[in-house]
Amino acid sequence: MIQQGQSLPQAILSLRANGETKQLSTDTLFKGKKVVLFAVPGAFTPTCSNSHLPGYVALADKLQAKGVDSIICVSVNDAFVMEAWGKSQNAEELLMLGDGDASFTKALGLDKDTGAFGGVRSQRYSMLVVDGVVEKLNLEVAGMFEVSDAQTMLEQL
Repeated sequence: MIQQGQSLPQAILSLRANGETKQLSTDTLFKGKKVVLFAVPGAFTPTCSNSHLPGYVALADKLQAKGVDSIICVSVNDAFVMEAWGKSQNAEELLMLGDGDASFTKALGLDKDTGAFGGVRSQRYSMLVVDGVVEKLNLEVAGMFEVSDAQTMLEQL
């Protein structure tokens, strides 16, 4: 599992915007930038939709005021699902990225197998990434939502 002080692995994530799907490398997303990244087990799921994503939407301006260049939400979903979820949550200030094959999530060592429920998914976490290096990692205990929220991240900046 990735640790604080380590560089993010090379990976490609998908963004759906303006009628197009774009493949973005981790270098493009993180190199030379201060980024808040958070991951959820699934788009449109209860905790993710009712608490996790809305917190980052509500505090986006405060996070950006602390020098954050971008706020990225990642889920093991496709770019179309992430786009629709972002629109339904008014997440215009965030990059809603799909990790459709879970390759990024697996490379981080933050994957979990939910079996017949949903297959391979991401664990719930947040991290502060500066120039591609993890400065803070807030990993939730399975089934909990206590440390990866937007308020905790804001306090860590």
